[in-house]
Amino acid sequence: MRYAALNTKNIFDVRQVSFEYEGNQTALDRVDLSVHAGESLIILGANGSGKSTLLKLLDGLYFPADGEIYAFGNPLTEEALRDDDFNFAFRRRVGLVFQDTDVQLFSASVLDEVAFAPLQLGLSPAEVNRRVDAALEALRIEKLRERAPHRLSGGEQRRVALASLLSLNPDVWLLDEPSIGLDPRSQSWLIEFILKQRSDGKTVITATHDLTFAEEIASRICVFSEDHRVVAAGDPQEILEDHDLLHRCNLAHYHAHQMEQVYK
Repeated sequence: MRYAALNTKNIFDVRQVSFEYEGNQTALDRVDLSVHAGESLIILGANGSGKSTLLKLLDGLYFPADGEIYAFGNPLTEEALRDDDFNFAFRRRVGLVFQDTDVQLFSASVLDEVAFAPLQLGLSPAEVNRRVDAALEALRIEKLRERAPHRLSGGEQRRVALASLLSLNPDVWLLDEPSIGLDPRSQSWLIEFILKQRSDGKTVITATHDLTFAEEIASRICVFSEDHRVVAAGDPQEILEDHDLLHRCNLAHYHAHQMEQVYK
């Protein structure tokens, strides 16, 4: 099957997409969303609102029950990904870092983990080594190269997962709650890392419920409600200053003295 060239203004177009898990558990309900090339888009929502599910749909791990997803101007479907050329091009350009890095890391050593993706590209050994060394240096984990990923701390595992994606050098980064479990110093480093990807022209889509983290990295915010729908999208400052919206979506809460002011 032939597909259009992977080149369009929007990276993703999500059109009226719904998704359910077994037992009729709704995860997404008629979601419309576009992702623009080069932006740092925050998918903001409370736990269970559908953020992680959306990222897995964008990565071609799940597929909608209803609606359509387009990636780089082409339908992102099971049929499309069965085409070797399309699948290779898509996997080369899009990468996902899971919220739970234990799900993602599987190799015997950090070195093997970071080398895995470039090896799948059929690159020369010299180029694979160059990419691995550059990724380990960028993530500041050179000393961990011989360590087993499952024996590392949570913050170290997060860096290894990011390094494994950096060695692939994708155009699109999908990050699922990347700040969870990180100490303040690691969070600061992560913010710098994401901003660096954006300055390098990458598209970064981050799912989070952390308002402070979102404020630091967002060029645009899309808000999910607890009924699994998009209820707002736009300028980060306007979204984050809309306290009623954040309260309705279980992303912020009024304290007692604030409620007194509201009802005066």
